[in-house]
Amino acid sequence: MDPTVRTPFLVERMRGFGTTIFAEMTALAQRTGAINLGQGFPDTDGPTAVLEAAVAAVRGGRNQYPPGPGVPELREAVATHQRHWYGLDVEPDAVLVTAGATEAIAACLLALVEPGDEVVLLEPYYDSYAAAVALAGGVRRTCVLRGPDFALDEAELRAAFSERTRVVLVNSPHNPTGTVLTRAELELIGRLAVEHGAIVVTDEVYEHLLFSDGPTGGEHVPMATLPGLADRTLTISSAGKTFSVTGWKVGWVHGPRELVDAVRTVKQFVTFVASGPFQPAVALGLGLPDEVFVEGAARLQAARDLLCEGLRAAGLTPAVPAGTYFVTVDAAQLGYDDGLDFCRRLPELAGVVGVPVRVFHDDPDAGSSLVRFAFCKRPEVLHEAAERLSRLRG
Repeated sequence: MDPTVRTPFLVERMRGFGTTIFAEMTALAQRTGAINLGQGFPDTDGPTAVLEAAVAAVRGGRNQYPPGPGVPELREAVATHQRHWYGLDVEPDAVLVTAGATEAIAACLLALVEPGDEVVLLEPYYDSYAAAVALAGGVRRTCVLRGPDFALDEAELRAAFSERTRVVLVNSPHNPTGTVLTRAELELIGRLAVEHGAIVVTDEVYEHLLFSDGPTGGEHVPMATLPGLADRTLTISSAGKTFSVTGWKVGWVHGPRELVDAVRTVKQFVTFVASGPFQPAVALGLGLPDEVFVEGAARLQAARDLLCEGLRAAGLTPAVPAGTYFVTVDAAQLGYDDGLDFCRRLPELAGVVGVPVRVFHDDPDAGSSLVRFAFCKRPEVLHEAAERLSRLRG
């Protein structure tokens, strides 16, 4: 959709953004009855203890505005979680609860980026990143992760930095490719940030969705743990992916106090507060035994393997992800050079919906024929999707 046609009063900096691809593909799935493997949301609920804690909070009267920075038990739980899993020394007062990671990202950029400042992104990027940079009046500078391995190109990354670089926005495990940046790649990003005096904003919402056969052996490497980065890194995560409660919109950001204070100043005028009764439930979830997180990742790895098998049967070679719950394929292997056209035809061809990766690129040629599928679905749904996808070979 051309937003300038439908929204003539929209400010210039946002005119490149129309209806999201997720809304379009979800509507297509609903209209055709296709299996929706486009938008990334699970079709099962998270741990029962977390759900019951939310019910108890509602019934216990925790239904009014929570404290602006977040309920104390959740801020404490985030700090404890970071120490337990990664050895990070985080003070609860340096944790800010947000309306999901999307708000955290937008608030960080609005707080830190002046008009004309440059923000370095890894391309393809989650679509809200570009919109948040535009809202802040910033300028995107990108480094493209190219298939099939989606490795970081050092020369291209270096070229993305300049004297105008203000923020580096990093996402690992990475959506939409499912790649997990190696420690060496993360350290390279960190060194360049230090050299250019840039702040690192790191989106780590898939931190517990890593697979044992990935480059880090299923271990997450937070950027704030790397040399020289603790004092310039804002770390973002959320409950939605970890606990399969994407509709709760409970996220958080932590880092050096002065950076978090800057983000808080913006955040309080965006949503003020959100998700009151869900915050204590997420606090409980973060304190669950380690095996809950490990077993969740193992179940997701099995789902990944199931869908990848179905994609191979359809004549496609998946770029097997090391994390997240997304897998990409190249529709050109079936004769489709335009991934968007392929996705729009896929319900008719196979009764399945995916998402074209090209919409996450500045460079329209970089991922023109790539398609992303989500495998955070029940095994029976993935079996049916695989059966339908096998029609493509014909």
